[in-house]
Amino acid sequence: QVQLVESGGGLVHSGGSLRLSCAASTSSFSRYNMGWYRQATGDQRELVATITAGGTTNYADFVKGRFTISRDNAKNTMYLQMNSLEPEDTAVYYCLLKRFGLDYWGKGILVTVSS
Repeated sequence: QVQLVESGGGLVHSGGSLRLSCAASTSSFSRYNMGWYRQATGDQRELVATITAGGTTNYADFVKGRFTISRDNAKNTMYLQMNSLEPEDTAVYYCLLKRFGLDYWGKGILVTVSS
């Protein structure tokens, strides 16, 4: 069973930065595609960024140039560096790991950006 644990969230002022981490308890971590999603109150969950096993990244238009997704396969950990945060970025952020056709989600972590 895969477990994903997010950390690094919290409260930050507009224009500030946070780095989210997602630690995965799975063997062969480097083989799997992963991603970050977010869900604001009252909204549907939406894609933020993805990273393939080979390191190819993809971003939602609303975070391009501000957020950076990365992974450290030696640590079984994925990251999301978030800069120039805006109040509209306030949401619960979830990490996703795709393994053998199944999606595994973390429990999510709250990011709050104050104006």
